[in-house]
Amino acid sequence: MRDAAQAGRLHHAWLITGAEGVGKASLAFRFARWLLAGATSADLAVDPANPVARRVAAGTHADLLTIERRYDEKKKRMQGEIVIDTVLESGALLRRTAGEGGWRIVVLDGAEYMNRNAANALLKLLEEPPHKSLWLIASHAPGRLLPTIRSRCRRINLGPLPDQTVDDLLGIYAPETSEADRRRIAEIAEGSIGRALALAGEGGVAMAGLVDLALDIGTPLPAAKAQAMADQVAGIENGFAQFFSLLRSALSTRTRQDARHNKAGLTPRVTLWQELGRIAAETEGLNLDPRTAILVALNLIRNP
Repeated sequence: MRDAAQAGRLHHAWLITGAEGVGKASLAFRFARWLLAGATSADLAVDPANPVARRVAAGTHADLLTIERRYDEKKKRMQGEIVIDTVLESGALLRRTAGEGGWRIVVLDGAEYMNRNAANALLKLLEEPPHKSLWLIASHAPGRLLPTIRSRCRRINLGPLPDQTVDDLLGIYAPETSEADRRRIAEIAEGSIGRALALAGEGGVAMAGLVDLALDIGTPLPAAKAQAMADQVAGIENGFAQFFSLLRSALSTRTRQDARHNKAGLTPRVTLWQELGRIAAETEGLNLDPRTAILVALNLIRNP
């Protein structure tokens, strides 16, 4: 991206992919800030005291627009999708002359949440890009995007961060976390610093212990112990989502490890992973009882 910009060959749309929390939006904003500030440094760095950096950080730069899911004040939660009106806001920015005489940039964070109408509106905008306009599109599920959107973008895939890097970053951003807990969180964060920070702040190490206990596949779990586990998970703020996320991640990791060693009987594991995803989605989407869902999941795992 840097080389293309400095050579005057910057493509008008970039699709930045990778796991949640790995830094896709951070890269998009870092590049946008660098480009708006004059694109001079070799490492995309911009002095925080630079007026452009301050305006980007405050969300007040006239030539930068962010598109993402909005917070629904009535329902007191994030919208489930990005709607067409939100995407069309970019049209006004891209049609006008740049306020500071340079680029006009749109950062689309969470592109996989666009509904059909929003996706079609984005496609039209990508087909007719104005001069010196730039789209930076971040998505952890690019397969959900229209093929025609993907085909109009240059793609950069961000891989998982090394465990040691996650550990080091936790030491900086969550210094109260013990060394042992940092190592454990780095192991289960799957290379995502965003996920690691969430786990550090939400009792992720303790939850990982419950997941390890739950994944003793094929070993019967006494009803009283299962109920106690369900009560413990459901009693933690955001515990249900965290438990199922860690549960499916751990199951996926074990399945991949077994696949590398050519072990048989992997199909039931894949089916279980899919079923756990369905249970989690239905429970959260339909506002069902999380304790019941946890008990159903434990029964599927321990009594296949």
